Amino acid sequence: MLDRLYVDLADGDLRLVKLTDAHREALRTVCAADADIWPIYSSSFGPEHFDKSFDALIGGAGRMPYAIMDGDTLVGMTAWLRPDWSAQTVEIGNSFIHPAARGTGFNGRVKKLMLDHAFAVGIRRIEFRIDERNRRSQAAVAKLGCHKDGVLRSERVTWTGYTRDTGLWSLLADEWQA
Repeated sequence: MLDRLYVDLADGDLRLVKLTDAHREALRTVCAADADIWPIYSSSFGPEHFDKSFDALIGGAGRMPYAIMDGDTLVGMTAWLRPDWSAQTVEIGNSFIHPAARGTGFNGRVKKLMLDHAFAVGIRRIEFRIDERNRRSQAAVAKLGCHKDGVLRSERVTWTGYTRDTGLWSLLADEWQA
């Protein structure tokens, strides 16, 4: 079923294409545009950590990353994480969009494209795991209709050594259809 979930997706000028090494330099440039954001991410795609994080993302088990394209321009990344077909769940994460595209509705289009596709191929629950300090991402998933299920206390240690509390958000197929 993974081959049904992890496919290229498109909606007009918005395209999600499987992230490969060919995207490395363009994504490096995009991620460097907001160096101040990386401390609230569990891994850094800032200039000094980019290659290690990129290699882990494209080579990691349970990670199915996309390059986010606006026309022919790479503007960010996102991924399916930890798919569990027996539970019909998947997480959307590892998302970053260039600062110039924020606040334009572009991220909402990305997430709607992913949600529509996941539910269409049989996923019944989509999760988002968000650092409790990341208010912008929490507001974005709430706007999509996600519910905050709770907080996973001390859920992970980030690349900075910070022990992070993670908000667990979810959206069910029947909630999305409504």
